[in-house]
Amino acid sequence: MKRIGFLLLAVATVAGIVAHMAHASGQFDGDSSPIYGVKIPAGYRDWQLIAVNQLHFAGMGEQLRAQLGNDIAIKAFKEGTLPFPDGAIIAAIHWTRVPSETNNEVLDGPFPRH
Repeated sequence: MKRIGFLLLAVATVAGIVAHMAHASGQFDGDSSPIYGVKIPAGYRDWQLIAVNQLHFAGMGEQLRAQLGNDIAIKAFKEGTLPFPDGAIIAAIHWTRVPSETNNEVLDGPFPRH
């Protein structure tokens, strides 16, 4: 009888750990991934590049910006369809340049060889 009780306790513990890990991973469902409170659509890493811009801010540095679109947005963009149809999504990714002496030392020299 003690073995059955121990087995039930072990199964309940493992089930609790698995449930906690699934919740802690931050995946609300299979269709999106939460980043900073915003649900990012599945497959966004495969979206096509629309444009790239480099901005210079006086006293604030530089920023590299990329605009991406899903398949619906890319098709509408190429065909000149306005307004864009339902389901079209355009997203922007921004990188702010932060100077690094370590990176400067590595990148100023010759390309590393293996």
